[in-house]
Amino acid sequence: MDTPLALLETVIVTASFPDEQVLAGDLGTIVEVYTDPGLAYEVEFVNPDGSTRALLTLTPDRIRKLAPTDVLTTRQLPLVA
Repeated sequence: MDTPLALLETVIVTASFPDEQVLAGDLGTIVEVYTDPGLAYEVEFVNPDGSTRALLTLTPDRIRKLAPTDVLTTRQLPLVA
């Protein structure tokens, strides 16, 4: 990634984190930018009702900017009893 991402920017995660119910291709929002000891981003992933599904600290190689050719899709999570 050449340009640092901005606070509140929507990004795509490029790695899967199944324990957090986040899969590669999911959209998230940058809610914090860390620069020390190295560049990292706090990314929030939300449910359709706006509740937080996951909050992950990710390095730049784990996320990318949205591209004009990206297609946005949805998927359902399994229900937890």
